[in-house]
Amino acid sequence: MTDVLRDDPLPTPHVARERIQLVDARNRPCGSAWRVAMRRFRFWHRATYIVVCNARGEICVQRRTLTKEVFPGGIDLAAGGVVGAGEAEHLAARRELAEELGIRGVPLRPAGGFVHAEGGNHIYGSLFLVEHDGPLALQAEEVAEVFWCTPAEALELPGVTPDTRQALQVLLDGGLLEAGP
Repeated sequence: MTDVLRDDPLPTPHVARERIQLVDARNRPCGSAWRVAMRRFRFWHRATYIVVCNARGEICVQRRTLTKEVFPGGIDLAAGGVVGAGEAEHLAARRELAEELGIRGVPLRPAGGFVHAEGGNHIYGSLFLVEHDGPLALQAEEVAEVFWCTPAEALELPGVTPDTRQALQVLLDGGLLEAGP
């Protein structure tokens, strides 16, 4: 695999060996599969999207590591990830927030959901909002760096992953976030 902006090949992607909750096209649980099978066969599944906001109205933006299996080096506008087999969405959101950014013990505000069916992905996304101004502890395997910007600025960034772009746009369209000053 080669990045179009680089001549050298990307590092080998790391694919976690975990079972993922599968759902049907109506978001009803219908079994589980290993992550690699879920990606290969493009199964419908659930994922969480947690937008982290600070007191200045900015959101935490993540640059993905080059070893991510999907969109290596891309920009995420939300923390989150796939829901494990038998795992509730709010528990998956808490787990992902702690793993990726080291944020624990903060209230999660449910903010609805959306369907993302693009580029071979078939996702029922659960949205959450979190307010956080404290320190972050980045997961080195998944998060290369973070920075803060307004939601409007975030949507203008090149390389944003399509699912997190859609997640943020749903929050803005629903009036749950302000675009910026």
